Amino acid sequence: MGNSKSRSRQNVCSQFLPAERAEMDRLFATLSSEKSSSNTSPRSFSLKALKARSHIGEALPPEMVTRLYNGMRNVDPAGKAKGPSESISQEQFTVSMSHLLKGNSEEKSLMILNMISVTEDGKKLLGPQLLDCDCDQAMIEDWVFRAHLVATFLSVVIHRGFLLRLSLNLTTLVPKCQVDQEQEFESVLDVLSVIFVNSHLPREQQHRWHLLFSTELHGHSFAQLCGRIPHRGPCVALLEDHDGYVFGGFASCSWEIKPQFQGDDKCFLFSISPNMAVHTCTGYNNHYMYLNHGQQTIPNGLADVGAGSDAQAEAMLMIFSSQGMGGQHNYFGLWIDVDFGKGHSKAKPTCTTYNSPQLSAKEDFQFEKMEANSGKSILDVDPEAQILLEVSGRGLHSQGLREPSDN
Repeated sequence: MGNSKSRSRQNVCSQFLPAERAEMDRLFATLSSEKSSSNTSPRSFSLKALKARSHIGEALPPEMVTRLYNGMRNVDPAGKAKGPSESISQEQFTVSMSHLLKGNSEEKSLMILNMISVTEDGKKLLGPQLLDCDCDQAMIEDWVFRAHLVATFLSVVIHRGFLLRLSLNLTTLVPKCQVDQEQEFESVLDVLSVIFVNSHLPREQQHRWHLLFSTELHGHSFAQLCGRIPHRGPCVALLEDHDGYVFGGFASCSWEIKPQFQGDDKCFLFSISPNMAVHTCTGYNNHYMYLNHGQQTIPNGLADVGAGSDAQAEAMLMIFSSQGMGGQHNYFGLWIDVDFGKGHSKAKPTCTTYNSPQLSAKEDFQFEKMEANSGKSILDVDPEAQILLEVSGRGLHSQGLREPSDN
């Protein structure tokens, strides 16, 4: 049995480089350094040790620390255990870290399932009383495979929680953002929201954002908006209504002021708060984008979302005015009226173009902030550190898009 465990750990360790393997051994030695007791052997560690001898509590709330511990306890390297162990052995720890940091979607989904399936006392928590439907490993594996940010989040939590001395490059997740004339403003988007939106953009639009329009800098004017966003390439727009709902959309083509629909099936609508979601095209119609101004007989406004810059993603419209996306005239999935500060999101039950629900708190909404972007870093001197702070819930929320300090 001892040889079987050794072979199992050796196979897992082969996924780690020598420096990474030494780091795992060092970390386990720190966690298992407490004195032996009747419940814990010298070569294992308890939940108490995990909380006391790591920084995992700085990366996760207390209940999630317990879930992580239980997830590790349920790992069975030899495939013979009938239930979770009393404490975490080195084999279990090494396999868990391998799955979380190096694993494929199947291995990561197994760890996630272990974490969400039991509570501290070992009772099952998953069930229809808490979820719309039961989850199995296949469903979780499909989710991990399709939503690659899940794996990134797991890696960030482990690096931050255990202070791993291993490289973790997160700056590629965050676009550089330029504000003309080095002006500063406070954005409705925090770093995690930027990462979420940016991850859904076409790859060629994920590297740089340039601020085109902000109500804070350019005023509450639909004429100003129409003067700044046309013919600037792909764009992300975002707004926050008076009820605190944050939502917007991506315009994959340059905005043009004309009384016809425009855009293509790469456009999408999204929400940030109270829920994060992306709504892509259904193929039902081609009403992707609409922007009109100065017409007396045709609706004036912006439908859907957008404004952009050549080969660059733009983001952040915080308040909306006449333009729209999805649906049809007077029933857009997202509409900003020419009477700036007003808009609607009509979905009965969903938008025909994007299959999106009502994005705003009220069908007819009012808003206060609006931005449209098309490069310099969205973060300051140490972007990785700030991303880690954001992920752990201790970041500089809504710090804004600004130029980095020269100091």
